[in-house]
Amino acid sequence: MPKPQYLTALLMLLFSVNNYSQKKILQAKKTTESIIIDGKANEAIWGSTAVATDFIMFEPDNGKPISADKKTEVKIVYDNDAIYISALLYDNEPSKIQKELTNRDVFGVSDHFAVYINGFNDGQQDFRFFVSAAGVQMDCLATEDFEDFTWDAIWDSEVLLTDFGWSVEMKIPYAALRFSKSDQQVWGLNFMREIKRDVQKYTWNRIDTKIGAVIPQAGILEGISNIKTPTRLFLIPYASAYAQKSDIGYDNTFKAGLDIKYGINDSFTLDAILVPDFGQTKFDNAILNLLPFEQRFEENRPFFTEGTDLFNKGGLFYSRRIGGSPTSEPELNNTEQIIDYPSTVNLINAVKVSGRTEKGLGVGFLNAITEVTKATILDEATGMTRKAVIEPLVNYNMLVLDQRFNQNSSVTFVNANTTRNGGFRDANASALLYDLSTKENTYNLYGDFKFSHVNDTKNYSGYKTSINFEKTSGRYRYLFSGKYLSENYDINDLGIIFYTNYHAASANVSYRILNPTKVFNTLKVEQELNLELQNTTGKMQEAWYKTVVKGTTLKNNYFELGIVANPFTVYDFYEPRDYGSYVYRPRNLATYFGFELNRNNAFLVDMTFSYVKFDEQGRNTYEFYASPKYRFNDKLSLAFAIDYSKLNQDRGWVDFGDNGEIVFTERNREILQNDLTGKYSINNKMTLNLTARYYWSYSKNREFFTLQPNGFLTSNNNYNLNKDRNFNSWNFDLSYSWWFAPGSEISLLYRNYGLQRASTVEKNLTTNLKNVFNSNLTSVLSISIRYFIDANVLK
Repeated sequence: MPKPQYLTALLMLLFSVNNYSQKKILQAKKTTESIIIDGKANEAIWGSTAVATDFIMFEPDNGKPISADKKTEVKIVYDNDAIYISALLYDNEPSKIQKELTNRDVFGVSDHFAVYINGFNDGQQDFRFFVSAAGVQMDCLATEDFEDFTWDAIWDSEVLLTDFGWSVEMKIPYAALRFSKSDQQVWGLNFMREIKRDVQKYTWNRIDTKIGAVIPQAGILEGISNIKTPTRLFLIPYASAYAQKSDIGYDNTFKAGLDIKYGINDSFTLDAILVPDFGQTKFDNAILNLLPFEQRFEENRPFFTEGTDLFNKGGLFYSRRIGGSPTSEPELNNTEQIIDYPSTVNLINAVKVSGRTEKGLGVGFLNAITEVTKATILDEATGMTRKAVIEPLVNYNMLVLDQRFNQNSSVTFVNANTTRNGGFRDANASALLYDLSTKENTYNLYGDFKFSHVNDTKNYSGYKTSINFEKTSGRYRYLFSGKYLSENYDINDLGIIFYTNYHAASANVSYRILNPTKVFNTLKVEQELNLELQNTTGKMQEAWYKTVVKGTTLKNNYFELGIVANPFTVYDFYEPRDYGSYVYRPRNLATYFGFELNRNNAFLVDMTFSYVKFDEQGRNTYEFYASPKYRFNDKLSLAFAIDYSKLNQDRGWVDFGDNGEIVFTERNREILQNDLTGKYSINNKMTLNLTARYYWSYSKNREFFTLQPNGFLTSNNNYNLNKDRNFNSWNFDLSYSWWFAPGSEISLLYRNYGLQRASTVEKNLTTNLKNVFNSNLTSVLSISIRYFIDANVLK
């Protein structure tokens, strides 16, 4: 190669290294001109504002510059109230820009533009604002571990499809952000562009995927000066009306209340809910639960899902405890029986305070109070009824202190406290967490120490500790973990835990490609070993080896293959439902394979097959899941999902015998769940949604056994009670939602649901459907109006 060419190549290499390693800087410009958010950016100020350009591919081909025919140009101006963002997104094939209409915070099959803002420039937390080519907004609070899309801000945006591509304008009020009190602001900043048809994402400041942390790789926004955080007082009054028809007749209910969001200072926000109303939250997926543990439900109540990232640290907070099932049973005499036992406890009110200071200290405080709940008891001898308290007045408290430092590390203290009135059970749990990364974000050390104390009929305490060391960068990565849980570690008053009294060690090694090859766009191969030993006996309760291969093809079809080998007999200390007892679980081999077609396709299929073979004659489990989805156009889509499992010669606890023996059964089980979802978006503010679920499961007992002290089973020919189970559940929701003003919504919901239990197994699906629809279905028609009021607008 001639010397001039060597010199040219060297200069290009140096320029590339410099371009990727240094943070880009964008200068914002102040305006006194009124900015109209219409997607056109035709105000004079835009013509003299600095431009952010030269985007770099984030995935799949990390580090590749964006092509000239898809160049992206972004500008920022600001005034005393907000920052304004203008983006021109060029596209050589504008007719192919994806623009599916969806609900707010649902990405769908669309191109997207986003701005990531870190007002403290500390590499710890982003405020992210997205808008799709269809004009749909999405926003979230983001840390390295989690994107919280339940957080919603009030901001404005418009998009415009053009002959060169599309354009975006955004107005983000200062009330939606957090930043320091400095006269001269320096913010962390990045922009993201997604080109959906190519399944590509680009960022303004390069994000190197060889490095585990993303947020510290942002660019810099300068030029904003002498701004003040406005008063952050938001009032959200609401009114709801319900008309219900059930087997006990008709019932009409009207509710009204108020939610308050108040910015205590530049860092902290208070959220309060007065007269709670959760009548339109998503239904729970009830199942036939034969496990020794309670069914864990997802949280659907907005107050407990929005902005709760801090409270979830340490795993001490399971918000469904608040307003969940009563925790005690009333004492009865020989002639009494319970005729009314409420399934839930009513929430009186709840408040939370959360935020983060300029020096990186995050503080979260949550308080909730639930009312006294009573069961009704009938004395059959006298015909008299009485009330008995099954849940007293309860006060729940959460406190979180999370100190971040070095842009990638943190130390956290968490406390969860449950105080019940009177002589009922009280509990307290605390956790100290650490998450430490090297300056280059290549290695991570994290772990915890947790302590619990319960004051019940007896007082007891327990603890849990863990340590984890992980390589977080490069093609090859690994993780080594160890943990110990004491026998009396119990966080189930405000948290949730199933397994305690064991110690464990695990190791995970993975390989991934960081840029596409001739075969794959993405690929990850992962291997993991896990060993758990019960503390008291030293017996193994888990011992498995797992290999997982997953990736995407060049046509962006996803696949995943997994094999899990359990080569040893292990012991289950919970299935017998008797402290100190345990039952063996045989060796087994499990495998699964799943794939999903490119999500850009109008017709999409997601399928998974799994199979488990146990080291027992005739015992196996297989499952099939399939979910076809068809997008008719950018407004209308329908999806159906079927999930079918069959457990042949499954074994589990069934009862305690007359002499106190533990009775197990060998049973056949089938589980079928069908889900139908549909969406019709009238526009980007108005949507119709359909959700329907039918679930059927049975358990047919074949043979009974008695559990022996050594954990093995012997035949029990004397037990003959009918413990067969047949379970049907039906849910149907049809809703209309209209965001008629920023943060303000009218929603109309029709809900129909029913549940049927029987001790006679019915294997005919048509008959099961008839049984559940002939049961006492409940129908509810409700309308709810929520109106967002900004105190700054009122002023």
